[in-house]
Parts: sequence; C-alpha cells; structure tokens
Amino acid sequence: MSTAEETAGGEAQPWGEVTPDAARRLLLAAVEAFAERGYHATTTRDIAGRAGMSPAALYIHYKTKEELLHRISRIGHEKALEVLRTASRAGGSPTERLAGAVSSFVRWHAGGRTTARVVQYELDSLGPEARAEIRELRRQVDAEVRGIIEEGARSGEFDVVDVHGTTLAVLSLCIDVARWFKVDGPRTPEEVGALYAELVLRMVGVTDPGAARE
Repeated sequence: MSTAEETAGGEAQPWGEVTPDAARRLLLAAVEAFAERGYHATTTRDIAGRAGMSPAALYIHYKTKEELLHRISRIGHEKALEVLRTASRAGGSPTERLAGAVSSFVRWHAGGRTTARVVQYELDSLGPEARAEIRELRRQVDAEVRGIIEEGARSGEFDVVDVHGTTLAVLSLCIDVARWFKVDGPRTPEEVGALYAELVLRMVGVTDPGAARE
C-alpha cells in the first residue's frame, strides 16, 4: 500500500469517490509526488510514472496538473471539514466540543499527513478560481472552531480576549501536525490528538482540562 493510501485518514478505501480506478491511481500518485517534491517541481511524467501509466494516459482523466491538485485540495478540505463539523456539532458543553473538535482535527492531520501536507500547503499553487473555492472551504473550517470559542466565551467557560486570534492559533496548531508527524514517532495520532486537545483547553482558560474532558 502506498503512503497516500496509508495516510488518507484511515479509510478502508481511501479516495474511493474518485473513479475510474486509473483516475484514482493517478490522484494517489500525485499526492505522493506533490508531498515529496512540491507541486512546481513535479511533472505530469513523474505522476504518470508513479501510477505505472504513460504521460498520455494522464490527460485522459485530468486536463492539467493543476486540475489534479484542485481535486486533491477540494476533496481533502471537504473531508477535513466533515471531520471537524461532526465533532464540533456533537452534544455537550463548549469545553467538551472544543476538545472533541481539536482531537478529531489533529488525528486527521496526523493520520492523513501526506494528503494533509498537500491540502494545506499548496493553496498558492492553484489558479484564482480554484483558490477561491478552497478559501471558502477554509472559511467554513474557521467558522466551526470560532463558533465554539465564541459560545464558550459568552458562557464564561473560556477566558478569551481575542476570539479571532485564538481561532487562528488553534487551527494553526492542528494543521502543523501534518508537517512533523511521523508514523514511527513516539506518539500515535490518537495520543497527539488528546495532547493537543488539552493544550487548546488551557489556551482558552480551562483550569483543569483533564477533568473537563472526563
């Protein structure tokens, strides 16, 4: 199994929504190539070679290299938003929901680190129209976290002076996990998620994060 398949968020059939199989293989190859070499240093020949196909075969499924990146970015952001939205809209107090949201979001970025690196760090490689679409998805991600922090601040659970700045800090902390996380490192995605949830609760002024999560 390829790195992209192992790290696409723990799904039984990663990128299963991409059909036919040749298009999926090309997308997986592109994820690995973009993560390893960067978008601009990767050629369509590189991608086709990783997929075991000819360069001409790539153009049957994707008109340009940018179309591949756009599809990876859109699907990746939609998956990340779904993970975050499910956790943030679960029942419970703002403290419980923020902990769940951060834990889930971090696990996604650690477990899907190869995909997440491309999704989160290649935005500027997209053209204006595609970039605008991805930025809208990012605004929705921001709104989910900001909504919980605002609610906690209103209820007195959180001690937050700058909701916007705190939201940015929380998201940056979670996203950066994709940059450094390693499978053979000292912590699992679940352990990193639990650690970051506790750190974020301390950030918003929860005095006993462990007790609050329990």
